[in-house]
Amino acid sequence: MSRAPSAAGTRRRALGPGLEYEFERLTLPRDLSRNVVTRLLTDRAEHGGWELDRLRLSPDGTRKVILRRKIIRQTRAPYLMF
Repeated sequence: MSRAPSAAGTRRRALGPGLEYEFERLTLPRDLSRNVVTRLLTDRAEHGGWELDRLRLSPDGTRKVILRRKIIRQTRAPYLMF
């Protein structure tokens, strides 16, 4: 029986001025094959802009995945007066 991956939510971490990463945690059940997991993560990367930050394979076979994507915020340019 296949279950859908559970997402624990997203969080954000600032790395510098105007640059942040958004993280998303997924827990994938052990009954998903390697091909299915690869396809799922590839789709997330191509269509959502996510990249793999960390993947942990638990002794019971579940995969804990942390994905990240860059958030670039526009900073306001100082007002120039001539």
